Amino acid sequence: MTRPPGLRERKKLATRTALADAALRLCLERGVDGVTVEQVAHEAGVSLRTFFNYFSSKEEAVVAGDVATAEAFVRAFGERPADEPVLEALRRALVDILPEHVDRAKLEQLRLLRRTPTLLPAQLAAFHAQERALAGVVGERVGLDPGVDLYPMMFAATVMASVRVVVTQWLDTGDQRPLADLVNAMVDQLDAGFRR
Repeated sequence: MTRPPGLRERKKLATRTALADAALRLCLERGVDGVTVEQVAHEAGVSLRTFFNYFSSKEEAVVAGDVATAEAFVRAFGERPADEPVLEALRRALVDILPEHVDRAKLEQLRLLRRTPTLLPAQLAAFHAQERALAGVVGERVGLDPGVDLYPMMFAATVMASVRVVVTQWLDTGDQRPLADLVNAMVDQLDAGFRR
């Protein structure tokens, strides 16, 4: 069982969240190219040095919400019972985490920002880190080394790409079904190729 974070960890998380929220808010208002790191730090009420303790760029701060959601999912997946089949653990972790972390209005705004070319490297770096983290947890669960065996990395890449497809379709079509319903449909479709 994971121990709850201490005061120091909670303060660090609060600062990171304040910076990410400020970056997103300012970039939505002014466009990514119209915002400086100094403005983000000022908006969050911290020094420039503090900003760079958490993020290397404003672009990294803008995609931090996606990173936090993926980290929560990987953590939830890793905490599922060891004897639970891998796809059932995936389903339960996603159904537990996504509805809690995904806000339709915020995602629609963020989608507009994602068309900014300067955000692409930060997005790709975040996606890659998320896939590697998930592959590590999958490897532990099924007893395979992600550095040697293909299954953990293929599973992780497919899952992360599938989640992006599901969320994008949910936004693009204005689907009013709960996101959990679409997650269940996604896992059902993955099942034939990833039964373990």
